[in-house]
Amino acid sequence: MKKILVISVVLFMFGCAEKAEYEQAVLEEMTKEKDIKDYKIDPQKMVQCVVATSSKDMPGMVPIDPQRRQAYINYTKMLRLNAAEDPKKTLENLRDQFGSAKALAEAHANYAESVVECLSGLVTGEEENIKQQ
Repeated sequence: MKKILVISVVLFMFGCAEKAEYEQAVLEEMTKEKDIKDYKIDPQKMVQCVVATSSKDMPGMVPIDPQRRQAYINYTKMLRLNAAEDPKKTLENLRDQFGSAKALAEAHANYAESVVECLSGLVTGEEENIKQQ
């Protein structure tokens, strides 16, 4: 029984590590985003929203699920593609990891749609708070 508990805790920690790495990659992207600065949106709020929204359409159910862990790894690589030493090789690797070029494009669309949805929601929420004051 204790072994199962220890294994579960270790798997949960690893699952959290991949998610944390993805969150860091999203944060790096959000600090570059001009609209975040222009609308004075807290980058951490944006990261939380984007990660939660994009995770809905990722494979797997929870962070410790092997499919979800791999999805976090793949999305992180996708976001850091331009910073890779060999972007062309990394892109080919990503196509393989996602299963096809179409699946990679769908993952990128999922991320981009999540950014737009979160930006829209946070801007609208901020505007409503200003109107109420």
